[in-house]
Amino acid sequence: MIVPRPYVFLDRDGTLVDDPGFVHRIEDYALLPGVVSGLRALQAAKFRLAIVSNQSGIGRGYFDHADYERFQAHLLEDLSRQGIQIDASYYCPHTPDDGCGCRKPRTELLERACSTLAADLERSWVIGDSSVDVALAIAAGCRSAWVPRAGQSHGEIPAPAPTLQARDFEQAVARILSFPER
Repeated sequence: MIVPRPYVFLDRDGTLVDDPGFVHRIEDYALLPGVVSGLRALQAAKFRLAIVSNQSGIGRGYFDHADYERFQAHLLEDLSRQGIQIDASYYCPHTPDDGCGCRKPRTELLERACSTLAADLERSWVIGDSSVDVALAIAAGCRSAWVPRAGQSHGEIPAPAPTLQARDFEQAVARILSFPER
């Protein structure tokens, strides 16, 4: 019998990697500060890691699935070289107007993770830079950590309110690890 495990579901663009807009080219790849040390700390605390990402650039025709896969493979290889294991990546290729069930904040991506990874959503977190990441966490029964993008004010807390907010990825991880009901 598989015992459900707590996960940290990670938004990709603007949370793990710099996001100049519809990021998909390897030459634009740049991990954000504190991501590697933060992911290592989460792994050390026995959290499993997975990526959940809206990729509407595919649906808008800015890039294709192969471009996404190439960039994603580069990210996963880079993290792996640094001792970070990402169990799975889930993404929605649709535009906001498509009405699909997999576009965050809808919960289909986390439902897939729950069934394929045996994720315990009640003990899991979503870390992201957008109100859709916070809303996804709430809709799926997870906790949320909101990290504003560079230039975004802490005063611009998304609605619904996140479980916690942090100035950067490292601080979000520190707050998750010190959260009283882990």
